[in-house]
Amino acid sequence: MTKKFWLDTILGTAFVFFLMFLAMKVFDKLDVLDPIGEAIGDMEITDMVFSRLREHPGAETDIVLVNIGHLNRAQIARQIDILNKYKPKVLAIDVFFRNELNTKHDSLLAASFAATNNLILASKISGYNNDNDTFENVETSHPIFNQYAHNAYANFITEAEEQEQFKTCRTFSPKERTLYGEQHALAVKICQLYAPDKAAKFLKRENNYEIINFRGNVLYEEGDFAHMFSALDVEDVLNENFVPEMIENKIIIMGYMGSNFNDKSWQDKFYTPMNMDYAGKANPDMFGVVVHANIVSMILKGKFIEEMGSLTTIIAAVLLCFVNVFFFCIIYQRLPRWYDGLTKIIQVVEVIILFGLIVAVFYLFDYKLNLTVGIIAILLSGDSLEAYFGVIKNLFSQKGWKRLKKIHGMQESKDDLYAENAQ
Repeated sequence: MTKKFWLDTILGTAFVFFLMFLAMKVFDKLDVLDPIGEAIGDMEITDMVFSRLREHPGAETDIVLVNIGHLNRAQIARQIDILNKYKPKVLAIDVFFRNELNTKHDSLLAASFAATNNLILASKISGYNNDNDTFENVETSHPIFNQYAHNAYANFITEAEEQEQFKTCRTFSPKERTLYGEQHALAVKICQLYAPDKAAKFLKRENNYEIINFRGNVLYEEGDFAHMFSALDVEDVLNENFVPEMIENKIIIMGYMGSNFNDKSWQDKFYTPMNMDYAGKANPDMFGVVVHANIVSMILKGKFIEEMGSLTTIIAAVLLCFVNVFFFCIIYQRLPRWYDGLTKIIQVVEVIILFGLIVAVFYLFDYKLNLTVGIIAILLSGDSLEAYFGVIKNLFSQKGWKRLKKIHGMQESKDDLYAENAQ
């Protein structure tokens, strides 16, 4: 290969990434594309591993979910008193009790909290300050309740201001800095009280965010992975419709899962990769307490998902693009008539292989390959290289300009001839 060939390969690769950058800036401004983006932009190819390919991991025996429905505080206190009889090891409540409402009911609830070992109440952090990487607000339950509890934030840290704007729940932040000290996520705090060594091992990873290794849903939901977590409905607890072994020394996570298990409420419910309709999702599929349970299970089992880093992602994208441009340059020079057809076929085959590779690696090794940029570069490389040879290269060569002037001169001669004939 000549120096000229290698220069074209390098410049052609650079041109592909220039067009990608330009397209990103342009399409980001086109709000008309939002409906399309909302339909397909929140799906990932690895979603099918969670919802379709994985085998059921078996029931989780360390975690029990309890539905509080629309119970008042006295009734929730009654649930807690019943559960405390059977000595759970950790009891976490994904609910806020911000204000004093009813003296009698509040007193009953506070007394139940005081009698609970390893009680965790949800908090909410907000008001992120980018300058010092700190959250300025920490919302907790009223002090009459909060004095008996550990706090941990239950909200998922995203750019969305409201849950309705929050799309698929795939990741969570294990810990965050606040003006009031470091706060841990609800699931992390649960593990710190239940299995401190496993929580410490997880936190040593020092990741700003973790991909949730979803294992399943509660038994009454639809899907192949529904029978993962045991759950007690509102009346099941109040009527003590369970065996003591179900509660003793276990993790109890209380929260809202509809008015009862027959209620198809969307309140506090999220889309997850386990949604059977992973493209163009219609209904959210998992309550917030179940998402927390999946995170707890992931930490206790030590089954984490690793992800390709940003630098590796960029390197992989450049290499994939460079290899394509290299071979496309050869085709352009030696088989110009076949260029369009051959490059399109090669691109389609490559994308199919890469999608298959992403799914296979995620399925087999719990490792997420971030090849999106590389795939886009491959899809653009054929036409971009043709534009590079046909336009860009000629703009910066004397030979190209001479040809353009020659064609322009021939056109002027033809125009003069047509004018004379017209006269």
